[in-house]
Amino acid sequence: MATERWKHSNTTVYNIGFHLIWCSKYRRNVLENEIEARLKELLQDKADKIGISIEKMEIMPDHVHLFVKANPTMSPHWIVQQLKAYTSRILRQEFSEMRTRLPTLWTRSYYCESVGHISEATVKKYIEEQKNK
Repeated sequence: MATERWKHSNTTVYNIGFHLIWCSKYRRNVLENEIEARLKELLQDKADKIGISIEKMEIMPDHVHLFVKANPTMSPHWIVQQLKAYTSRILRQEFSEMRTRLPTLWTRSYYCESVGHISEATVKKYIEEQKNK
């Protein structure tokens, strides 16, 4: 997880963060125990592959909270699409009970909010505190 505020490319200096949330199909409590642990590994793996940084992650039994940083050429829609497709495919292969309980792992919808530097700490604290609710 990165801590540097500014990122650089050949022509750009940027600091773009997104708070992303998406739910399991029918809000079923399937993201627990070993599935939760494996989901965290898969999200980090895919984030590394596509070049985004997961600053904060919290997996709830029926939804996912992420705070990610990306470069200006990546749309939030594309990021969510990449993460959801990759994790759904692998989790459903590895955990057969997911194939029998749900027609698909994720809902088609998601929540996205852009996050500036001022509210970054607030979003991280909010995500951290989700487990305690």
